[in-house]
Formats: sequence, C-alpha cells, structure tokens
Amino acid sequence: MEMDSIPNGNSAVSTPAVTTPTNSTHTTPSSKLTQLTESLKLEHQFLRVPFEHYKKTIRANHRTVEKEVSSVISGVNDAADSDMSKDDAFQHLTSLVSRLQGLKRKLEEGSRTENLQAQRCRARLDHLESVDAENLSEWSNTRLKRILVDYMLRMSYYDTGMKLAESSNILDLVDIDVFQEARKVIDALQNREVAPALAWCAENKSRLKKSKSKFEFQLRLQEFIELVRVENNIRAIAYARKYLAPWGATHMKELQRVMATLAFKSHTECATYKVLFEPKQWDYLVDQFKQEFCRLYGMTLEPLLNIYLQAGLCALKTPYCYEDDCTKEDPLSQESFRKLALPLPYSKQHHSKLVCYITKELMDTENPPQVLPNGYVYSTKALEEMAKKNNGTITCPRTGFVCNYSEVVKAYIS
Repeated sequence: MEMDSIPNGNSAVSTPAVTTPTNSTHTTPSSKLTQLTESLKLEHQFLRVPFEHYKKTIRANHRTVEKEVSSVISGVNDAADSDMSKDDAFQHLTSLVSRLQGLKRKLEEGSRTENLQAQRCRARLDHLESVDAENLSEWSNTRLKRILVDYMLRMSYYDTGMKLAESSNILDLVDIDVFQEARKVIDALQNREVAPALAWCAENKSRLKKSKSKFEFQLRLQEFIELVRVENNIRAIAYARKYLAPWGATHMKELQRVMATLAFKSHTECATYKVLFEPKQWDYLVDQFKQEFCRLYGMTLEPLLNIYLQAGLCALKTPYCYEDDCTKEDPLSQESFRKLALPLPYSKQHHSKLVCYITKELMDTENPPQVLPNGYVYSTKALEEMAKKNNGTITCPRTGFVCNYSEVVKAYIS
C-alpha cells in the first residue's frame, strides 16, 4: 500500500498566529483540514472491501438465477417434446414449479443480503463524509479502533475483534463477515483439509485466473503429496491425470518434481523431495491463501496497524536504535518494533541532535553539553541542578562516577 507523505501539521502555523489572535483561528482549522485530506487518501481499503463483497454477492445470485432458469426451461422443453402421460406431465411441471419457488426464496434471501451490503457501503461513505476539522479527534479515534479490529481479524483473534467492534458500535465499519469467510478456509487448511479451499477457488475461478494465481495448483499438488504419503500410488496417478495434467503447459517443472515423489516416497532423505512432505507446506498454503484473499478484496497484504506503525518508525529509525545502550524511551529499543522496522530505511537526518540523558531536553547553544572526566556527556542545565543539590558534586547516573562540577569540560557543537 502506497502512502503519500504527510505534511508536518505545524508547518501551516505561521508567525501571525502568535501575534494576531484572529489569524490563529483560521490557521489551526487549515492545518487540521490538510491532515484530514491526507488521512482520507489512506481509506482505499475501507471502501473497496465492502464494494468487492457486494459485487461478489451480485455475481453469485446472478449465476444461481441463470442456472435454475436454464434448468427449468430445459425441463419444459423436454416435457413438450416427449410423449408423457397427463399424470407424468403434471408431476413433472409440479416439480418445476417447486424448483422455481425454491429459486424465489433464494432470490429473496439474496436480495436481503445485497441490501445489507449496500447499506454497509452507504454507511462507510457517510462515515467519511461526516468528518471535519471539529470532530477530527473523535473520527481518528474511531479509525484507530477500525485498524485494531482489522489487525485482530488478520491474526485470527475473531472473538476479540468482534467484541471490540460491538462495544465501539462500528460493526458496519469493519469487515468481520469477510474474514469469517476466510476463517473457514484457514481452519480447514490448518487441519490439513483442502476441500473448502478448492471450493473457494472454484467460486472465484475467473478472478483468480485473471490474476494468474497458482493457489489452486498448489492445493492440487498438496493433495497429490498426501496420497503419496499414505502410499496410495494408483489413486495418486489417477488424481494427477485428472487434476494436475491440465497445469502441465504452464507448470511443467513443478509438476515433474512432484511426480518424482512416487519413486522417492515420503521417507526419503533427498532434500529436494523431503521438503515436499514437511508440515510447513500447510503453513505455506495458509499464507498463500491469505495473500490471494487480500488481493481479491483489494486489501493490503500487511495489516493496517503494521503500515501505520512503520510510517512512524521511518522517522525514528537510526543506527543508534540497534545499539545495546539505546535508551528505553526509544520505541525501537523493543524487539517487536525493531523487527517491524527491519525492512525500513534509516531516517534522513540533516543535522545531528544531542538529547540530555537526564533531562531529555535538547542540548544546544542555550543549553550546551558538558563532558565529565569519564567521557559521558550531559547538558549544562542538568549538571548545574545536580551540583546545587549536592554541594558541587556530580554523580554520573550511568556509571556512578563522582567528581566536582569544576572538573567538567564544556563541549562545542560544530
């Protein structure tokens, strides 16, 4: 997900805002509106997901109607062309009428589903339109909750995500039903079952084909491997002829590698084929499904929470963050944040900034740094306050080294 650079909110505050109260009232909303405009650029997924779900439901209902109506028309034509008795024709037409009544019930249920999804799209549009400079803080708080729910659903904390959405009254603003659909496939794959995943592929066949997805092929390969694992070679060969052969034109190398397992068996020590029987192949399928699922609905591959955190960590990441003596106040002193920031570039610092270890204040010409005999540097303000409290004695907070204030040396920043 691409993220446009967000201007510094303080950049819009000019000098007249300090000297003239009337200008201040105009400058602050302008800054907030700039932030708001930039924030709305990040809401692509917020609208795309329910819209894609809505289109998917419409297509499914349309296919159901086409299939049922075509079948009924074919049945009527067969009855007209055949020499049925009056009773047989009556029973045949009665069964067709029952089928049409069943179709009517399906259409009514499908129509209700479509209306609910259309209302969800409308609710999200209204939510975006409702934000302005006055309620930006409240709107941002709601967005934070949406991002947290998104993260919980992606990490399979479905119940927790549902409770947060319900307690915050944002059910129409999150995609719980969409992730529940994915949950069925993920749970099945974790239980080493491919049937629900194959059904999902069949349901979305045209779109997966358009994106040149290999997910269905990988599922078929895994099902073949499981047949080889239990040494049911005859059935495995029949399965390969029926389901794997059509993929030969585009995935011949992978197909040849998997077919070789018929000779090497599941207990082979050959690394090339041994890896195909390892349990981690199922984890790979779960990860691949999640990626295909996100692409299908226009979601970001990474959780939104990670993306927003990485945007902030970009401005904080420096080589010092990975040193052993990194201060605890730095978020990147924590291993979880370090891992998240690992692929990010270091922030571009035009000028170095010295921050006092004691006061956490900037050391500059007004508050210059001073060097203790042991080599540690602290601000003048901090050392003067310490000397006043201790009769001119300075104690290094990091090493315990003690000296007189007269022994410290002023450092110069160039």
